[in-house]
Amino acid sequence: MAAETLAQGGMQVDVFDAMPSLGRKFLLAGVGGMNITHSEPFEVFLSRYGARIDSIRPLLEIFPPDTLRAWIHALGVETFVGSSGRVFPKDMKAAPLLRAWLHRLREAGVRLHVRHRWLGWNASGALRFGVDQNGADASPAETIVQADVVVLALGGGSWSKLGSDGAWVPLLAQQGVEVAPLLPSNCGFDVAGGWSEHLRKRFAGQPLKTVTLHFVDASGHAHVRKGELMLSDTGVEGSLMYALSAPLRDTLAAQGAVTIGLDLAPDKSLERVIAEVAHPRGARSLSSHLQSRAGIKGIKMALLREVLSADQLNDPVKLANAIKFLPLELVSTRPLDEAISSAGGVRFEALDETLMLRSMPGVFCAGEMLDWEAPTGGYLLTACFASGRVAGQGALDYLNKHHAATD
Repeated sequence: MAAETLAQGGMQVDVFDAMPSLGRKFLLAGVGGMNITHSEPFEVFLSRYGARIDSIRPLLEIFPPDTLRAWIHALGVETFVGSSGRVFPKDMKAAPLLRAWLHRLREAGVRLHVRHRWLGWNASGALRFGVDQNGADASPAETIVQADVVVLALGGGSWSKLGSDGAWVPLLAQQGVEVAPLLPSNCGFDVAGGWSEHLRKRFAGQPLKTVTLHFVDASGHAHVRKGELMLSDTGVEGSLMYALSAPLRDTLAAQGAVTIGLDLAPDKSLERVIAEVAHPRGARSLSSHLQSRAGIKGIKMALLREVLSADQLNDPVKLANAIKFLPLELVSTRPLDEAISSAGGVRFEALDETLMLRSMPGVFCAGEMLDWEAPTGGYLLTACFASGRVAGQGALDYLNKHHAATD
């Protein structure tokens, strides 16, 4: 996006990518449906950026979701709004959009260089790149590039095999740039002690639908959210966990563990569940009884058996209370590299309003390498696009001013 903005401004632009092809994480975002943005009202959309809402607002005001959709349409890709309000390309794929975009960049004169890993700056301030000779014999060759302006869009720290490995962090730290540690975001969590072999083999990878998650964070704020999650080999993940990953992660960091409660029957009151569970079941098994009276079956029943003792399962009041608040102790996030995205990065305080580093004139930063996070749902991609547009425009303005001053 920054390259396109600069090229449209009449500049010669070179894009360097460490990977053998461009946009690999962008393509990953298209697996299972390319959720490009969201159609909800702008202020609601902005609220998804949590603690960094004030930093993200000016970027999205310049390049809001509707403008992003129009930009996609101009590439010849139609979009539609799903039932959840999320926006997708009509064919639900990322590859056609990326192909059309790269074609337009090439036509604009943008030169694309793959297998070029940025290594920082040399003593004279030029960019150093390690060039992978397509897997050929020796270590990568090094090339030097002198640029009038630089836009860094180096990604976060998740999915390192796609290029975003966080290797840039020490390179900027050496230059005195303030960088917040990279942390997992939109991630899964491990439960204390792990699951039993039975539960893991039978239900890992299966969705736990229509539950409400409750927890109190380290500052005493209560979080309540309804949705769907999934059991993993070691704990829980899925959209409900991703939506709450930031406060859960921060509470884990502060307390070492956090207990969440799952309401397995969110559409029924506790009183009703107690009445249903306490109803005489005769010769029926507990599983049959709970399925017919309270709609508890399958993975939900398995979780109750996993967490509760035999005495609790046989006590109607205790069982009903557990159905309405099944406690799970979370003890850690999954590793950063497994996360959908990462938090942390270049602090906005180190940047001016054009996303230029205050300590390094002519060097701009964009995308996931900035210190912000958001849940899935189109928010990550939209802010990346917007930051690229702002950084590109900032770089263009910087060049024009610099050239005007030297003319």
